[in-house]
Amino acid sequence: MAGYEPHKEDVIRRLRRIEGQVRGVQRMVAEDVYCIDVLTQVSAVSAALQSCAVTLLDGHLGSCVTEAIAEGGDAAKAKVDEATRAIARLIRA
Repeated sequence: MAGYEPHKEDVIRRLRRIEGQVRGVQRMVAEDVYCIDVLTQVSAVSAALQSCAVTLLDGHLGSCVTEAIAEGGDAAKAKVDEATRAIARLIRA
């Protein structure tokens, strides 16, 4: 089971809202809206994606990583390393 399963509907709802925001940004560009206004919306989309990513990461840490640690062994280290790499990617984004 995916770590985000308990919040799956919320994640889907948020992603649909983000999809709508992106379409709005496309429309703004097509309509030659002032650059700063477009950039403001791009920033909002970026923040929404980061928030969604944190929700997914929280689910992964609370479920997948926690279960692997409880089992111990190499699987636990692999899950922690995987989570660390995911966090590093989020920080760079």
